[in-house]
Amino acid sequence: MSRKLGIDYGTVRTGIAITDELGITAQGLETIVSNGSDKVILKRIEELLKEYDIDCLVLGNPINMDGTKGKRAEETELFLHKLKSRFNKINIVQVDERLTSVEAHKTMNFLEIDNKKKKQLVDTIAAVYILENYINKFKA
Repeated sequence: MSRKLGIDYGTVRTGIAITDELGITAQGLETIVSNGSDKVILKRIEELLKEYDIDCLVLGNPINMDGTKGKRAEETELFLHKLKSRFNKINIVQVDERLTSVEAHKTMNFLEIDNKKKKQLVDTIAAVYILENYINKFKA
């Protein structure tokens, strides 16, 4: 069965999560450190597409709490265009990612994760929440 790949896009760090083969659960996979280079992210996603049987990319949509679009949403839209241009044979969807980073920080605080490690993990955990939102939205 095919998997879904969750993406919490950022210009410096991008969190990646993946579903199990049945599409029931989401697990954090990694954080890609790109330091402003979308090419680094796109290359890694391409590698993951070859490694796993992925049929859908789920990209978080960072809209503001009031529903408006800010700078991050505009940057994410540009990245979405790059995804669609490069991976035009795969389904690419966006889901609301409001509060996923807040939830990720709450989870790390609950698990008492060291402050030094939080920066490395927050985007991956946020990608898990993005993917879980997708799974829950499209569950039969």
